[in-house]
Amino acid sequence: MAHEALKALFSSQTRVKLLSVFLLHPEEEYFIRQLTRLLHEQINSIRRELENLRRVGLVKARHKNRKKYYKADTDFLFFRELHDMFSKEVKGGESATVASLKTLPGLKFLELAGSFVGTHSKVDLLIVGDTKKEAIELLLSQDPSMRSVKYSLFSKADFLYRLSLRDRFILEIVDDPRHMVVLNHIEKEVEEARK
Repeated sequence: MAHEALKALFSSQTRVKLLSVFLLHPEEEYFIRQLTRLLHEQINSIRRELENLRRVGLVKARHKNRKKYYKADTDFLFFRELHDMFSKEVKGGESATVASLKTLPGLKFLELAGSFVGTHSKVDLLIVGDTKKEAIELLLSQDPSMRSVKYSLFSKADFLYRLSLRDRFILEIVDDPRHMVVLNHIEKEVEEARK
């Protein structure tokens, strides 16, 4: 799998996780504690790898409100190539089955997590809408590689309500920048619920 090749290429697993965050979200800034929570890695290894990435010029740091923030430096010589490489790795998760899931009637929101993007998430798919559970199960059962996929299905109202309450289960999935929203017909409502 491409992920293993990337791990071999970039010796440290922590570095691969950091690269994934910075390359796929170049507009975002992160501070160290935020990254340790997000990536479930030790603070020392995060600090060490951030310093390595800063030294080679892939990330830049700045101080704001007595915290040090890190952000991708899009002027880095190989930024485009690395970004394309990591994007390919994530988009590789979009199989024919995922493409079929996106066409299910009543589907409002679909996010790839866990096994699709190489994270340790409670679920691999977060599905929102009036989609029938049987239709999802049927689609997943047709692809042998999808049989162990874990998913959560929420009605639109329940999902937005849980989001507004800052439900931990929901936030762990939607706030992880490595997870990938592949369909979102409720963008405005999601923004409202998060206010």
